[in-house]
Amino acid sequence: MFAKPIRGRTTAAVEGDAVVLLIGMRINHFWAVHHWLPVFVAMSRMLRELQKDKSRGLLSHVLLTASQRTYYVVQYWESKEKLYAYASSPDMLHHKAWAIINRKERAGKVRGHVGLWHESYIVPEGAYESIYADMPAFGLAAAHGQVPLEKRGRRAKDRFAYRTAKVAEEAK
Repeated sequence: MFAKPIRGRTTAAVEGDAVVLLIGMRINHFWAVHHWLPVFVAMSRMLRELQKDKSRGLLSHVLLTASQRTYYVVQYWESKEKLYAYASSPDMLHHKAWAIINRKERAGKVRGHVGLWHESYIVPEGAYESIYADMPAFGLAAAHGQVPLEKRGRRAKDRFAYRTAKVAEEAK
């Protein structure tokens, strides 16, 4: 099923901070399938786990590739607290996967066949903007919804200056 594009120009309807996590893997040795395939599968399993329970805070995600070796997921979260809670929850797959990696590392069984990485960003309101032209909801807009561009400003400068009522009130 393909998402239908929304005609015209829109912007993401983010209210407050935007929480973004980039997480991925790099295949260092293609022949070591038994090392990198479990990591690849675990990424998919974690996303399914999060999609089953929306209260965990994952709003949306995009699967991407940077090269034939590097695969990653851009994730949009409800809050940094929910991101931290998922990452450290002993009953969730992420915590269990890192426990396995840490045990292997301590035992000297990590051989560099697969690289892992993540970057987390808490982007305060006024430090992000977006524009989508004839696009289905994507990225921030898939996570937070879309509004007509005019609601936040036709120019990037105007969208950066947009403040929710709450943030505008706190600034006074």
